[in-house]
Amino acid sequence: MGEEINEEEFELNEVKDNLEGSVGSRLNLVAKEFGYGRGGKLWDSSSALKLPKRCYDAFVIRPNGRLYRMWVNMMFVWSIYSTFFTPLEFGFFRGSPEHLRHLEWVQIVFLADVLLHFFVAYRDAHSYRMVYDRKCIALRYVKGNFAFDFLGCFPWDAIYKSTGRMEVIRYFIWLRLYRARNIIKFFKKMEKDIRINYLFTRIVKLITVELYCTHIAACIFYYLATTMPPAKEGYTWIGSLSLGDYKYINFREIDFVRRYVTSLYFAIVTMASVGYGDIHAVNMREMVFIMTYISFDMILSAYLIGNMTALIVKGSKTERFRDKMTDLIKYMNRNKLGKDIRSQIKGHLRLQYESSYTKDSILEDIPVAVRSKISQTLYMEMVQKVKLFEGCSDEFLNQIVMKLNEEFFLPGEVILEQGSAVDQIYIVSHGILEEVGIGEDGSEETIAEFVPYDIFGDVALLCNIPQPYTVRVCELCRLLRMEKQSLISVLQLYFNDSRQVLSNLLKARETDLRIKQMEPDITYLIAKQEAELVLGVNNAAYHGDLYHLKALINAGGDPSKTDYDGRTALHVATCKGYEEIVRFLIQRGANVHCIDKFGNSPLLEAVRAGHDRIATLLVENGATLNLKDAGSYLCKVVTESKIDILRRLLKYGVDPNSKNYDHRTPLHVAAAEGLHLVASVLIEFGADVLSKDRWGNTPLDEGQRCGSKPLLKILENAREKCICNQ
Repeated sequence: MGEEINEEEFELNEVKDNLEGSVGSRLNLVAKEFGYGRGGKLWDSSSALKLPKRCYDAFVIRPNGRLYRMWVNMMFVWSIYSTFFTPLEFGFFRGSPEHLRHLEWVQIVFLADVLLHFFVAYRDAHSYRMVYDRKCIALRYVKGNFAFDFLGCFPWDAIYKSTGRMEVIRYFIWLRLYRARNIIKFFKKMEKDIRINYLFTRIVKLITVELYCTHIAACIFYYLATTMPPAKEGYTWIGSLSLGDYKYINFREIDFVRRYVTSLYFAIVTMASVGYGDIHAVNMREMVFIMTYISFDMILSAYLIGNMTALIVKGSKTERFRDKMTDLIKYMNRNKLGKDIRSQIKGHLRLQYESSYTKDSILEDIPVAVRSKISQTLYMEMVQKVKLFEGCSDEFLNQIVMKLNEEFFLPGEVILEQGSAVDQIYIVSHGILEEVGIGEDGSEETIAEFVPYDIFGDVALLCNIPQPYTVRVCELCRLLRMEKQSLISVLQLYFNDSRQVLSNLLKARETDLRIKQMEPDITYLIAKQEAELVLGVNNAAYHGDLYHLKALINAGGDPSKTDYDGRTALHVATCKGYEEIVRFLIQRGANVHCIDKFGNSPLLEAVRAGHDRIATLLVENGATLNLKDAGSYLCKVVTESKIDILRRLLKYGVDPNSKNYDHRTPLHVAAAEGLHLVASVLIEFGADVLSKDRWGNTPLDEGQRCGSKPLLKILENAREKCICNQ
């Protein structure tokens, strides 16, 4: 932590909005590349970067220090010389000539570079953190480039002469070509530098590759000729050569420039296959090499043509990166963003460029169903190990993995700020992060460390609170991100799993006092979700949406749960007359005896609404009317003359002799109101005409006061039957 990601490290330095550049800007660029610009930093072991304590006293060179960058640029120049002169020395000089003998001292410079590499810090490829441990640095270099670098520093020319000019010794000089990797690194750096024209850089690189290959071939062609005995010079390509009136007899005595140009000409026309037959192979060795050379040239030509085509067509990965970086720097300059935020933005964009193999970038054109299967293959095992999702159903986890997106983050990046609103959660797939509490005075306290299979952002997101702590990257991390809306939609769809997630949240954080204090809030959240689910179930039943209702109940909805009025989905469905939904709810264990706040049972709702088939279905499954005050209710129905409802109530078991608070039966009320049809229905179901109220009056007494002849006749007949039965 605390490491600074230097802007110069990625060649993504701040530039003016005028990106076309000028002579002055080009000179400034050259000065900066070679370390002469202002603001360059000297190499040291601890400045600008926060190093581990064990490294404070060790002499370690920062790769971005000013002096070391100057040294690297100087070694780049010497690498150009070495890679060019090595084939020349091998082919044209049988040991370095006297006037070039001093150039052998250059190997001392490369030897110094080898020693220096044992002290240069490096960025770990996996964690992306700078490594300053001397032992790790040395071990990495010894396992890597040390052998080739060290052998390339040997004075092979002197060894060749001291061993009696053994020809095999001269082949070891080719080890010095390994230094060409410095030139390759230079071109890669230039390709990403948006201050330099990309087309120009690529063309120069391709021309350099072509000329260098022909340069090596020219040196080998001459080597094949010069290693023949002088007596057989005429049996070589150059010894038998005649160009016009000029003959190459005794070619060793010809000046060096003419010999090199002739060899280079032979190499180029052979590669291009445009020779006129004036230069050709003479002996077997030359024929074998030319066949090998032309076979290699076929591949080289394809490489050159392919790259030139790509330059004309455009759209390469590097070019898209440059265009995006150009727009980004314009934006940062226009808004005058600070250096720290610039470094983070540029570093993150560079990381995206280098890790463009993420699922989103590669599979964007793949069908959703196929991407879902890929997500399950990649992430299911990891999600199953996340403690927040322990005990959740496979269907729920499948929905989670389908919503995950993969992202990479550099060391030092802040993922979540303390006090910020959280709209996404993260699962650690690779790397290490730390949870930091920041005090009012700016002091930092490490709260926890996140490793693979840990999750963060969950507390703030699920409990709708600000992020409690800052989460910062310690080493290069691969995180699986999920948006808040996606998670909430999945949790709403799977209620049982949602409740399990909240329970896991309490268990996983039980050692955190602050989270324990939030237990009532989480309990309230669970109750709120339950209430919302009940409303969803009742709403689906109200609208007759059987498909949605099944989904809610399969997700954990309880068909017997009541809403704020004490009504269940069965109440709603019977009231609306949805027989199929009523049948489904009964199959799923809905309570047929439930009474709402108004005293209504599902059967009563069906009776009042006139849904006889539903009422029969409920009765078959053991439902009863469960009227709390049957007498008063029946009296009210009688007063309203609702004969159909009255008949159904009596049919489904309500006692026609039920009494109200005045001990009056429904027949008392019907007789008092003169409702002879209602009275006949009541008597049909066994109403007692001799029942007395609190004042001693019978229904017959009420009928006589009313004076209705049809009513009196009905009541008299009922009394006679009652007397006969007695």
